[in-house]
Amino acid sequence: MMFKAPANRFASFGVVAALPDELIDRIWLIIDQNLQGVFPLKGNVLIFKLQADQKDHLQYVYQDDETKATIAIDTEYAYQNHYPQTLFVYDDGQAQTILLPQEAD
Repeated sequence: MMFKAPANRFASFGVVAALPDELIDRIWLIIDQNLQGVFPLKGNVLIFKLQADQKDHLQYVYQDDETKATIAIDTEYAYQNHYPQTLFVYDDGQAQTILLPQEAD
């Protein structure tokens, strides 16, 4: 099964340069606490959209392609326009890495 914790977890240089550490850590918490056991997580790539909610706080949005279900996780962090719009989380079976779309090639 993919995306099980604990695992070797990393963020690419581009992600580290674009997001504060606590927002990177929040992705791992979302996977462990909100997605595991709720969604099948069968593939080796998860896609998160980052957007502003109604209060202009950062919101992570995950859509399961198989079930077409969507989960939005609100945060108390102010949304910043320079945040990436999309993040990929890749699991190669040995490690999990958060990447920007342009780093995934």
